Amino acid sequence: MAWLGWIIAAAAFLALGSAIPLWSYGRFARRARGPESHAIGPGDTAALDRLLAPLEAAHPGQSGAAFVFDPLEAFRLRLRSATQASRSLDLLYYIWTDDLTGRLLAQALIEAADRGVRVRLLLDDVNVLGRDPTYLALDRHPEIEVRLFNPIRNRESPLRRGIELLFNLLRYNRRMHGKLWLVDGRLALAGGRNVGDVYFGAARGRRRNVDDLEMLLAGPVVGEAAQLFDSYWNSGLALPIRSLWHKRKSSLARFRERLRRDARSAAARAYLERAVPPGAPTALPIERLRWVERLELVADPPQKALGSRRAGWLPASIMPVLQSAERDLRIMTPYFVPGTDGLASLIDLARRGVRIEIVTNALAVADHTLVHGAYRWYRRALIGAGVRLYEFAGRPAEQGPAGQGAAGQKTGRHVMLHGKAMIVDGTLGFAGSFNFDLRSAYLNTEMGVIFDDAALLAELNARFDWATSPSQAYRLGLEGRLMAWLREGEAPLNLEPHSPLMRRAASFVIGHLPIHRLL
Repeated sequence: MAWLGWIIAAAAFLALGSAIPLWSYGRFARRARGPESHAIGPGDTAALDRLLAPLEAAHPGQSGAAFVFDPLEAFRLRLRSATQASRSLDLLYYIWTDDLTGRLLAQALIEAADRGVRVRLLLDDVNVLGRDPTYLALDRHPEIEVRLFNPIRNRESPLRRGIELLFNLLRYNRRMHGKLWLVDGRLALAGGRNVGDVYFGAARGRRRNVDDLEMLLAGPVVGEAAQLFDSYWNSGLALPIRSLWHKRKSSLARFRERLRRDARSAAARAYLERAVPPGAPTALPIERLRWVERLELVADPPQKALGSRRAGWLPASIMPVLQSAERDLRIMTPYFVPGTDGLASLIDLARRGVRIEIVTNALAVADHTLVHGAYRWYRRALIGAGVRLYEFAGRPAEQGPAGQGAAGQKTGRHVMLHGKAMIVDGTLGFAGSFNFDLRSAYLNTEMGVIFDDAALLAELNARFDWATSPSQAYRLGLEGRLMAWLREGEAPLNLEPHSPLMRRAASFVIGHLPIHRLL
């Protein structure tokens, strides 16, 4: 029985080895968290105040909302609102890429800060780690503070960073996946779109643009979003980037010069001519806002990243809406891993006569073979229950409904679906950052908006119709024991369309591994 003692000793060693780094990190975080700060509320003298205050007064208690599908408009709204900001910019993002559009918007933040606008930039660390100099340079501006959510402490030594990751892998696997752009306490953008070329129709070469959606928001919901931002900023899980570096090898002056040089490049000029053409109106499109009685911001608390306090997690708001369906349910999600409980709920709805349509990415355009491998495990059961399952394989030259660009710029590669939305019985909608997978449900922190406005629902339904149309998607079916990909005017396929053998094989193997909850 000596081997049993060795096993117990090894388990104790691993437990102790994990506990010590967690305890040490907790002590460090308490010292490094920085002073609390809070959102600056609406005023009455700034440009956005003069623009929106009369509309809010004319619609007491209502919030304004408009969908933003076009990637060029999404970039333009951020650039215009940063230019018009007078008091504050509070920005929360899972990804802010240091590429063409990321740098153009970083330059807009610096110019706003130069005017005295307070800028708080909260980024998830998983996409910052190893790329710190850019964000350290931003943080050097006296009006800009950059914080990282759930960060790795050891950043300067690859060896110590590797050891910390090894002992804190479970903690580091929990990420802040929300996206929020707040201006002067008056205007917000929230949805599935990160900051980077692929989200703004600027991807070139081998990079793939994505089709996404978000909402432009005004009114009381913006105050709710500001409170949510503060809860993350002051949570103790968001640490100032300056506290994580002993030697800050960055220069704001050099970064400014780099941004100016990049903005003068041929690529930047060509993109800006498309996104912000000469003579284009500088006013924000507030005339498109729909003023809605029921427009509710729903979000995970930051403590979800610790795996604690399950009360108040976003699925508790979304699942009752989904399960309330009586006639039809439409789900759009780039990653679809419902888990056994989610699968059972969908099958139960289908058996009750609810018409269910789900659109997600085909393997050919999916950017995570691991996640697609997990998703494929659920297909047969869903189709067998009568669920209409579509796989998006967007063609680069296609346009979205009403002339809205699906990707903004043709790259020769198929477009990937990135929007996350749901419509229940044609009367209730959801749009946000929440993927219908186990990672969004149990690991990542997410946010979104629930609404019941008929015009907004009509726009979202049109987007669903386009994404599931034969020009953009395959309808899945069964031919005996074989999966079939069906497209109008084409012969049925029994293999994942447009996907090489090795990728199909990898997704098949992954689909049979018990790792769905980690994906």
